[in-house]
Amino acid sequence: MKHFYIIVNEGKEEAVAVRNKVVEYLESRGATCKASHGEFHKGYRFTDLNNVPKETECVITLGGDGTLIRAARDLAGSGFPIIGINLGGLGYLTQIGREGDPNELLDALLEDRYTIQERMMLKGRVYHEGELIAEDIALNDIVLTREGEMRVLKFELYVDDQYLTEYSADGMIVATPTGSTAYSLSAGGPIAQPDGELLILTPVCPHTMTSRTIVLGPESKVRIRIPLKSFGMRMVSFDGDTKVSLDPGDYYEIEKSDMVTRVIKLDHRSFLDILKHKMSEA
Repeated sequence: MKHFYIIVNEGKEEAVAVRNKVVEYLESRGATCKASHGEFHKGYRFTDLNNVPKETECVITLGGDGTLIRAARDLAGSGFPIIGINLGGLGYLTQIGREGDPNELLDALLEDRYTIQERMMLKGRVYHEGELIAEDIALNDIVLTREGEMRVLKFELYVDDQYLTEYSADGMIVATPTGSTAYSLSAGGPIAQPDGELLILTPVCPHTMTSRTIVLGPESKVRIRIPLKSFGMRMVSFDGDTKVSLDPGDYYEIEKSDMVTRVIKLDHRSFLDILKHKMSEA
């Protein structure tokens, strides 16, 4: 690789200094490198695809998992492979943390010592009175949650147009295998191989003794509907970012997206080795 683009979350304390060092090192090795500027914020596209040079072979994110996820959504469909340098917390998605040497990562990229994994993404569509009002994609998860007051939510679950059950819970997480180590894990969901293809449905604090995670194949379509006779305020969020409020009678559908995130993997450790290391840091 010789052509790089760096996405910088300048809200992280060390981000600007690390960006400058990365750019200086890559250019000293004969590579071209362009970097974004500005602080990372939720709720809008942080990276304008038009600003990424067409010859870019690798996008490097400087921040945490959230920065990489935002970049994945912004660049979806472009085919640019992504790798992250972690300046945040645990960093399940990023390849190197605060204790690592960024130059080792950069050398591996420059010398083509890496593999590329394709990670499944989700596509969600929100409907009000039968009309499509919003749609977006997610790398980690699409989550039903409440807004405002602490009131239990009621919602109906359909799989492939067949009614399955009604839940009373604090919400519902529909995660990809990549997202299985995020909010879904905190809610008691299973851990999945990140380059697999699954829809993982985990209720949040269900008000029953029998609710369990449901794991579906990649061809399944999930629909979650808010009953007409329901109370409280609720919303659906995409990767904790894009948020859409839901009224009684509204529903949203989730399925595998045609888009994927191409993630660069440097080392040969298994996913379980990496997981064991990350969980020991928690």
